Amino acid sequence: MTDAPQEPTPTPSYYSAAPPTATAETENLTPVTPSPKKRAGVGTVIAVAAVAALVGGAVGGGVGIAAFRAAEPTTTSSNSNPASITVNDAKNATTITAVAAKASPSVVTISVTGTSAAGTGSGIILSSDGYVLTNTHVVTLDGEVATAKIQVETNDGRLYSATLVGTDPTDDLAVIKLQNVSGLQPAEFADSSKLNVGDSAIAIGAPLGLAGTVTNGIVSALNRSITVASSAAPTTPDDSTNGGGSGSNGQNGPFDFWNFDMPGQGNTQTQGSATSTISLSVIQTDAAINPGNSGGALLDSDGKVIGVNVAIASASDSSTTGSQSGSIGVGFAIPSNAAKRIADEIIKNGKATHGLLGASVADANNSTTSGSATTVGALIESVVSGGAASNAGLRKGDVITNFNGIPITSATDLTAQVRVLPGGAKATVTYVRSGTASKVDVTLGTLK
Repeated sequence: MTDAPQEPTPTPSYYSAAPPTATAETENLTPVTPSPKKRAGVGTVIAVAAVAALVGGAVGGGVGIAAFRAAEPTTTSSNSNPASITVNDAKNATTITAVAAKASPSVVTISVTGTSAAGTGSGIILSSDGYVLTNTHVVTLDGEVATAKIQVETNDGRLYSATLVGTDPTDDLAVIKLQNVSGLQPAEFADSSKLNVGDSAIAIGAPLGLAGTVTNGIVSALNRSITVASSAAPTTPDDSTNGGGSGSNGQNGPFDFWNFDMPGQGNTQTQGSATSTISLSVIQTDAAINPGNSGGALLDSDGKVIGVNVAIASASDSSTTGSQSGSIGVGFAIPSNAAKRIADEIIKNGKATHGLLGASVADANNSTTSGSATTVGALIESVVSGGAASNAGLRKGDVITNFNGIPITSATDLTAQVRVLPGGAKATVTYVRSGTASKVDVTLGTLK
C-alpha cells in the first residue's frame, strides 16, 4: 500500500559543521559548546542528510556482471527483483554496474517532515517485510523532532509510510519499519573487519534527494575516529572532562569537533543546540558522498554493505553563504559489523548497548595534560571506582596505546573503539606506565 505524496518541504538547507574547538576529550559523552562562527579556510565536516526533497529515480536489480557479459543482446533486462534493470552495452558492463544493479533495490530514499522542518536521507533495507536502517540524525532531523512523519520511496518508485522502531544516538543509527509491505530485497552485509585500505567502495543513496545515485572510490582509511557534537545525542554525561583538548592542532586534525545544523534555521544556529558529543569509529572513503547520502550504503565490489554513510568533510567555510559544499573526497561511513549489531539490537530491544570503560581520558600529547607522557595515546586522567578500568588495574597516568589490536593515538580513538563494542564485552588493552608497556584484559561496563 502506498500513501499520498509528501507535502512541499520548507526552503532547502543542509546540515553543516561547527569549527574545531579546543576542549578536552573524554572517554564518555560530554557537553560541548562550539564557537558560534567558523573560520574561513578551516576544514569542516558535514552530515550527509539533505534538507530538501528533490524528484529523482533510478533503476536497480540483482544482476551480476557475468550475466551482463554473457548476454547476447546489447540491452538486457531482469525482472527478478522489484525493479526492472536495463543494462546498455552489456559486453562492456563494469563491476560498478553490477554492484549498482544488485544493491540499488536495497537502498531507499527517506523523507522526514516535522512541524517546522523537513529533510531527506537514505536507508538500507534489512528485511523483506520492511525494516530499514538509517541514521538517527535523518529520522529526528538531528533532534529537532521526536515524532516526525516518515515516508519512504523504494528504488522502483513505490511510496510507504514508516514508523520509528528505535534510535541509537550514540552511534547515530536508527531503524524504521515500512507499513503494509512485503517482498522487499534486503541488502547483504559484508564483514567489515576484513576490509583493506584500497578496496573498492561504491556509495548508493539520495544526495540532494536524487534517489539511486551511484558513486565509486576506494576505502581510504580504516578505524578513523571523528567526534560529533549532536543535539540528538544523550544529554547526560557519564564522567566529567577536565582540561586539555585537541582543537585544530589536535591529533585528529581539523575535523575533531563538528555538529549538525538544525534544518531550516541556517548554518549558525546549531552551535547553541548541540548538547553532547559522540565519538564514531568510521571507514574513510573518497567515493563522492553528499548531503542526502546519510543512511545510505557503502558497498564492496560484491555489492555487499561495508558501511552506512554518515558524514563528509568540507574544506570550505559554508556558514557565510547559508549553504554547504559537496564532496571533496573525504567521506565517512559506520562499519557494517557495528551497524548490523546495533540494528539487530534495536529491532529486538528497541535500543542498543555500548561499552563503557569508566575513565576520563585526554590526548597524551597535549601539553596541558600529558605530564611525563612519552607516547601518543589516551591518557587516563581519572578512573571510576568499581568501573571497568579500575577493576582491570588501570589507573591515573596510564597511557592507552592499543585497544583490541587497534592503535590508539588520541582520546577520540579510545572512546570510539569502546563505544563500538556492546556493554559487557571483553577487550585487550595495551598501556604504558612509567615507560613500560603492558597488556590487560578488560570487561567493559554498559553506557547508560
